[in-house]
Amino acid sequence: MTADESTAADLDEDQIRVDLAAAFRLAARMDLHESVANHFSATVSPDGKRFLCNPRWRHFALVKASELLLLDADDPTTMDRPDAPDASAWCIHGAIHARIPTARAVLHCHPPYATAVCGLADPTIPPIDQATARFWGRTVYDMEISGPPDDPVEGTRVAEAMVGNTVMMMGNHGVTVVGETVAHAFEELYYLERACRNVVLALSSGRPLRVMDDALAASVVRMWSRFTDQGVAHFNEQKALLDLEDSSYRD
Repeated sequence: MTADESTAADLDEDQIRVDLAAAFRLAARMDLHESVANHFSATVSPDGKRFLCNPRWRHFALVKASELLLLDADDPTTMDRPDAPDASAWCIHGAIHARIPTARAVLHCHPPYATAVCGLADPTIPPIDQATARFWGRTVYDMEISGPPDDPVEGTRVAEAMVGNTVMMMGNHGVTVVGETVAHAFEELYYLERACRNVVLALSSGRPLRVMDDALAASVVRMWSRFTDQGVAHFNEQKALLDLEDSSYRD
């Protein structure tokens, strides 16, 4: 079996639909979303260009697996469809999936604490605990916003800035994370918001931060790199909690 055939065998569209729908429901429960804006997507083809995305203006708390849109990053007529996605979703997610095949899941939203940090003159996340240190030296800080997110030029620029990175703090905007699966991407988003919450709470004390030195921060990053399975387990546990209360996301 070739590498592409192996990848294709691992891409179970039905399961990806369920996982992505769960991510929307969980994001709503955790207050990571904003209004009926924000978008998550996940690829269902080996080249990454065929991907699922939420319907236009559908609230995250109501998303179901069956209603996720199947889009093609190479299809220029996408926005002419009767069920066309939100223009900003197409600009950002379409550009990222077209440019970065390894970005199997792309989660873009405006969580309150992370978005607040993105509005600071310096949005750098200082390593003051394990959650914040997770992002030390492995986060791109994109401060070059040049237009609204529904501008194709802005989508292309964001995609280029995302190359080689999995976490982006978007100045004056929000955050974008990517991962090899929906579970991995969601774990990044979960900890990113918690990290930013910790920073905001620490800064609100008015007292100086106790920032880790580079060696200690690097050791914590290495620790997190050994815990990738934890993210999968966490996501599965969260789905189990959803199933106990409302399994309609699977429909």
